[in-house]
Amino acid sequence: NGDLTQDWPKIHIVVTGIEKVVPTLNDAALILRLLARSATGQEMSAYTTLSTGPRRPGDLDGPEQFHVVLVDNGRSKLLATPAREVLRCIRCAACLNHCPVYGSIGGHAYGWIYSGPIGAALDPGLLGVAEAGHLAQASSFCGRCNEVCPVKIPLTQIMRHWRNEAYSAGLAPARQRWALALWATLARRPWAYRLLTGLAMRMGVVFVRGGLANNLPFSGAWTRHRDLPAPSGGTFQSQWRAK
Repeated sequence: NGDLTQDWPKIHIVVTGIEKVVPTLNDAALILRLLARSATGQEMSAYTTLSTGPRRPGDLDGPEQFHVVLVDNGRSKLLATPAREVLRCIRCAACLNHCPVYGSIGGHAYGWIYSGPIGAALDPGLLGVAEAGHLAQASSFCGRCNEVCPVKIPLTQIMRHWRNEAYSAGLAPARQRWALALWATLARRPWAYRLLTGLAMRMGVVFVRGGLANNLPFSGAWTRHRDLPAPSGGTFQSQWRAK
């Protein structure tokens, strides 16, 4: 398809983000090998086309004109933020392949072009925190995306940056701020934390087995479409003490 679309038209126009520009052909070859291995495990992609410009004298085919359009669209501004390393992305989707959140909710839930961990790290920088800052909340911060990223983008660190930006700008919903304040209060008082988690464990069993899980705070959006498993095995602290 790449060969066909550049051979038949008289004018070939390439549109790409500024972060896709690399210094030399050797750099491009290295990235192509890295891309295929990280995305599908192949030695080299079977769908790579190299375009060197318009048709030259003696060429049998090719466009009469060749143009490259470099798109900024907020990328240069992103370079001046702590999230600048997200522009190293080569679009291999390794982070999506290993993300438990993306695997559960799918790509359409992210609402824009880039989904998964890379979308949560990149979209707020291009669209703004007010519009896309909530995507950074869609992570368990397990760090698997950091481990598999071939260009070592600190994705969880960048998502944490966008969370802080959204919170500082007062964009977080009131109930989220209250929940964080409650969590901070409990985290500073271990005795209260142990008491409430033990109570929550016992109440969770009653609610789930009694079919009342849809009435639990903050759980309705999940339980409308998925089952909520009943807690089992006791709290982490109780299991730790037992062993």
